Formats: sequence, structure tokens, C-alpha cells
Amino acid sequence: MELQDYLNTNFPGLVLKPSLYSQWNNRLHFELAKGLYQMNNRTDELNQNYFNAVYNQALTLFNMIFSDEDTMFLVTNIHQTKQDTKKSIRKMKVYRHYIKNKTIRFQLRQKTVSYLLDEEDYYFSSQFSLECKKQDISYPLLIKAICNQDFSSLKPTISTPDYSYNPEVFFINVTKNVIFYIYDDRGCEIIATNKEIIRLIYKEYSDWIDEDSRKEIDEQFVITEEET
Repeated sequence: MELQDYLNTNFPGLVLKPSLYSQWNNRLHFELAKGLYQMNNRTDELNQNYFNAVYNQALTLFNMIFSDEDTMFLVTNIHQTKQDTKKSIRKMKVYRHYIKNKTIRFQLRQKTVSYLLDEEDYYFSSQFSLECKKQDISYPLLIKAICNQDFSSLKPTISTPDYSYNPEVFFINVTKNVIFYIYDDRGCEIIATNKEIIRLIYKEYSDWIDEDSRKEIDEQFVITEEET
């Protein structure tokens, strides 16, 4: 299965880049570790309770979306300066460190995309995609690495000094037609072809919804009198 064919069929017009929420109608936007802060005010050190909450909530949402039986795409956007285009797949931490099933690495696909950044004249963007199953990925570690990406002292991480931008990692449930994107420790986005697919997530974790997005999200999932 080709990633772009899948997107064209199920998410027509969608560009797989940050701010999925602004591109699609059936959507959720969560703030992770709401009410906690990255730094400990008393010690001026990183607040481990905050990061533990971030990891646990991101992993909970992932497990709500993906079951062991589901087929998925693991997609990563990489942005390099055009002078650095010779830095190749060997730098791809996402697939080198977090794929448990080594044999499926040979199915990894790469394409050049020119529409992911506004600074196209200066940057070169590559999109990597791998069709796999949930159990093929060390997903607890990968999710933790994504959440750690803005903090150099935290491990694991997907960040690398070779790139000006951090990699963007998307988890796509091909079976259920849901896309999950954790942009960093602050939050994540979920979109789906049908809002009923993500209604249970909305109901179970309504307290985590980003407050700036709450009104329009609540309007999507209006609870009828029969459901009350």
C-alpha cells in the first residue's frame, strides 16, 4: 500500500504536517499534563511529575487508537538544509532505534516533498513511511522520545543536531482511518474520517482537551437527549 494513495482516498486534500487539526473537521486536540509545569519552581529543575504525566497520557491515547490487529503507517518528516541533503537514512533514529521487527525495515519508503515548509528554497524535506503493526514498534519508548524532543537532557529523544527542525512523527491507523500526531510534550492532535470512531476518546478524556479548542470540539460531539 502506498501512503499517498491511502491519504488521497481517505483524507483527500490533507497535507501530513503539523496542525492537522486546522485541516480536518473530525478532530481532537489534547493538552498533555494539564495543570502541571515543565519546571519545578522550587529547584528550577525539570519537573519529572509533569513528564511522567505527559508520557502516560500520550501512551493512553495511542493505546485507545491502535490495537494489535490494526495495520498502520509510521510516517516521519525530516527537514534538512539543501547543503545537508547527503545526510541519509543512517541518521533516521525513528526507524533505527524504535522498530523491533528488523525485517520490515527493508519496506521503509522515502520520498522528497516540497510543500511541507514555507522555506522551500532553503530546506529539503523527506518523508519516510513504513507499513507495520503496533507490535513491530517500541512505541512506549518512541512516544517518550517524541515528548522529550525539546529537552536535550532527557532521553530517549528523536532530536538530532544534524537538522534545524525536529522530525515530525505521525501514527496512522489504516484499519480505523485515524491519524495521531504528538507535536511535543505540550499536546497532540487526532483526526479521523468519521467522528464516531473517536467519540469514545472524546468522552473518556474530555478533561484533557485543549481549552482553546474546547468549544468547537464540544460542538462536534453534541450529546443528544437520548444519550444523556
